[in-house]
Amino acid sequence: MQLIATLTCPNCGHQSDEAMPTDACRFFHQCEGCGTLLKPHPGDYCVFCSFGSVPCPPVQIAGKGYCCSSASSG
Repeated sequence: MQLIATLTCPNCGHQSDEAMPTDACRFFHQCEGCGTLLKPHPGDYCVFCSFGSVPCPPVQIAGKGYCCSSASSG
């Protein structure tokens, strides 16, 4: 399982390597390049699933239908 993902801002293209929590979701991320507040796309539950180079740990383990909304911790 990968625990570091590169988030890419759709507004300015800024990339940052971010640690993904295994016991919680990150619903928002503020771009360090332009200040845009990233929020998940409809159907996704965390910014890693929408803007990350790899999906969040629950999706890596159980598949696309099992994101943070289905996880017991978040």
